[in-house]
Amino acid sequence: MASAAGITVEELSKTYRRGARSALSGVSLTVAEGEILGLIGPNGAGKTTFIGCLLGLLTPTAGRIRIDGRAPDDLEVRRATGYLPERLQFDRWMTGRRFMAFHHALAGLPPARRAGDVTAALERVGLESERRDVPIRKYSRGMLQRLGMAQALLGAPRFLFLDEPASGVDPAGVLAFRDILTELKGRGTTVVLNSHQLDQLERVCDRVAYIEAGTIKHVEDLRAAELGLRVVVVRWIPGGAAPDREKLAAVAQQAGAALVDLAPDRGRFTVESDEQIAALLRGLMDAGHAVIEAAPEAGRLEKFFRPAGAKGAA
Repeated sequence: MASAAGITVEELSKTYRRGARSALSGVSLTVAEGEILGLIGPNGAGKTTFIGCLLGLLTPTAGRIRIDGRAPDDLEVRRATGYLPERLQFDRWMTGRRFMAFHHALAGLPPARRAGDVTAALERVGLESERRDVPIRKYSRGMLQRLGMAQALLGAPRFLFLDEPASGVDPAGVLAFRDILTELKGRGTTVVLNSHQLDQLERVCDRVAYIEAGTIKHVEDLRAAELGLRVVVVRWIPGGAAPDREKLAAVAQQAGAALVDLAPDRGRFTVESDEQIAALLRGLMDAGHAVIEAAPEAGRLEKFFRPAGAKGAA
């Protein structure tokens, strides 16, 4: 069970009208303090409804939610909560800077810090300085997402709920948001994140819950070491002759790994442990390869959206 400082959901159900199919049915889940939990599932699965209940914006038909040991709509919880909705509704006549100052005041944050806090928040999400004093009605979708994220982060919330935060955001914005989440995790912020960007969820989440037809079918623990082999993609700066497959295979074997396939700027290797990854990287660099990245091969969450994988997850 999660500690009182986390989120506890017990047998949560939500039906919007009598006789209709439940949007949520018997959902139970715990989110530990400082954990990043991802939500995935097909359209209409109940993910946004779940976030609405966690925020206290929707009243559950049955079940119980506790955040920091309190009800979601408790004022102390609200003061510690940040939220970025999927559908952004802003006062479009405001400029981005005025919008942020307005929400800074609504949050009861010190007026003396307002100008500095607003500028810092807008810089943090990468909203360009020349756009901050432009009316919001002229913002692109990506700019609106950046503004919404900046507003959600005001006051350094302990609980952050994000519904499709990177929708319409360019690659630079996706990277900026990922860095923000990594920073928040280091500070102990608890994050619940709904997104269809599976590769990004794999990079930032501790666990991911797969929701289908209003129920949690599976929770994937991305922190736990997998049983059996893992595939790691190692990239290096290409230069000179093409890498020698036999030599790379020998380096991998020495580390306890195995070369799967090879391209001029990368190789795919199977490993059994983090120690083997470290030994493999040392061996590659000793062999003269300028390694610039090593990451698990993406795709762990794709299985839930393939016909056979989705059935198996249920």
